[in-house]
Amino acid sequence: MKKLFVYATVALALGLGPVKAAEPTGILNVSYDVSRELYEQVNKAFTAAYKKEAGKDITVNQSHAGSSKQARSILEGLEADVVTFNQVTDVQVLHDKGNFIPADWQSRLPNNSSPYYSLPAFLVRAGNPKHIKNWDDLVRDDVKVIFPNPKTSGNARYTYLAAYAYALEANNKDQAKAQDFVKKLFANVPVFDTGGRAATTTFAERGIGDVLITFEAEVLGTRKQLGEDKYEAVVPPVSLLAEFPVTVVDKVVDKRGSRAIAENYLKFLYTPEGQDILAQNFNRVNDETIKAKYAAQFPETRLVTVEDVFGGWDKLSKEHFAEGGILDKVFTKR
Repeated sequence: MKKLFVYATVALALGLGPVKAAEPTGILNVSYDVSRELYEQVNKAFTAAYKKEAGKDITVNQSHAGSSKQARSILEGLEADVVTFNQVTDVQVLHDKGNFIPADWQSRLPNNSSPYYSLPAFLVRAGNPKHIKNWDDLVRDDVKVIFPNPKTSGNARYTYLAAYAYALEANNKDQAKAQDFVKKLFANVPVFDTGGRAATTTFAERGIGDVLITFEAEVLGTRKQLGEDKYEAVVPPVSLLAEFPVTVVDKVVDKRGSRAIAENYLKFLYTPEGQDILAQNFNRVNDETIKAKYAAQFPETRLVTVEDVFGGWDKLSKEHFAEGGILDKVFTKR
């Protein structure tokens, strides 16, 4: 420690500036709950590409939980070099509550810093015994629905918003009827897990519920992994666009000296190789060539947006997700 102080003093005396820490050999990607397998594949491909390009071995570590819970962990001290979340609000809070990122973070990468997207969809058991096809089927008295806690999971917030959007459209934008609809939906949920993967486990391994609502990528991936003869995927006629925003966490990378690796990591998601990995894992992408390659695996559906239905994320956050907002009024945690 004494030697380091001496070296720093000499460097300053010579006008060389402060001693810089060596660039780290690894970064931490803090992500949402159901993206474990996806980012294992991304990380393997990225580290190989980085080794080829820069001649350096690096490691990308992963952390997964409900995205809202992950955002709070960063605010409380978890040193994420990058976040790859599933909801804009969970990234925006890093600016609003701790100035971890700049206000214009969405403009730093294409497509509002969302390299891929998905939508809430349904996973039902073989034969679809309850004949679940659309959102209104989920509020029937004979249907039990599984999705995680919207207080901790961005995945669940998309489910809530998609159901609310459906109800608004079906009831001529009547807010009271939309709120009543989501109250009934919440009442049909026997258990609220903290994240999307736990909800999948509850439905698939514990055998609870008639339908799982989660991202389409999780629906299709689970069906492929656990057996296409055991489950069916149902993509409703209308759902909500779910973007997956990413950003470098400036406050952390500037402290650790990891900005170059972190920025390259996120840019990799937009490359043809990165987009192909994302689509292989049933995420919808914007690269036209990759989109065409995987078009057959994605059923057609009409996607509404947060901007069109709710007036944008800022307005939505204040009206629905703020303390005492609409979500608090309609959500009863069991």
